[in-house]
Amino acid sequence: MDQEIEQSQTPAEIQDEIILAALKLFTRKGYFNTSLTDIAKLAGVQNASAVYQHFNNKQVIATELYAKIFDTLNVSIDDIRRRSPKASDQLRAVVELFFRLSDDAPEIMRFILALNFNEFLPEEKPLLETAAFTKIGKIIQAGIKAGEIRNLDPQLAYAYFFGTVNQTLRLALSGALDKKADAYLSPTWLAAWASIAKK
Repeated sequence: MDQEIEQSQTPAEIQDEIILAALKLFTRKGYFNTSLTDIAKLAGVQNASAVYQHFNNKQVIATELYAKIFDTLNVSIDDIRRRSPKASDQLRAVVELFFRLSDDAPEIMRFILALNFNEFLPEEKPLLETAAFTKIGKIIQAGIKAGEIRNLDPQLAYAYFFGTVNQTLRLALSGALDKKADAYLSPTWLAAWASIAKK
């Protein structure tokens, strides 16, 4: 049956299935505890050798996964920045995006927030140096310049604001909180914004 599924899919579709399986396994078991056999089985491909028809090794899969996640996130942040000139509106939209992803695509948020991907992708940029997170830093800098955000070191403002957001999301993603992430969006936003807003 797996062969029938493979034969009815394009190579691009099979690659997407492999990447999705890797995402699920990396965020559940960790990168180093995930084998190509595990990925092949979850992706529904014949065996580990069939994975090699699409990717040279596990690290290439992880690199492709990293690129897809952060490219998509970068596009989303660009869209958010275009919609409103105000830092508060932009940051609110970023927080809403992260909470929505936590409920709708929890593996993606686990990859971003919980996996130390620099351990297995040492050539890739650390989280805060990715284009998406650099742009979020620029939103904070613009908010300070415009007087919306207190005159803080931008790195501190980032830490105060996203410390609250990230910790709430980690609790939601780990199951430590009773409800879905969206239930905590409003109080988290209020607490995070209060930590940096100019009074």
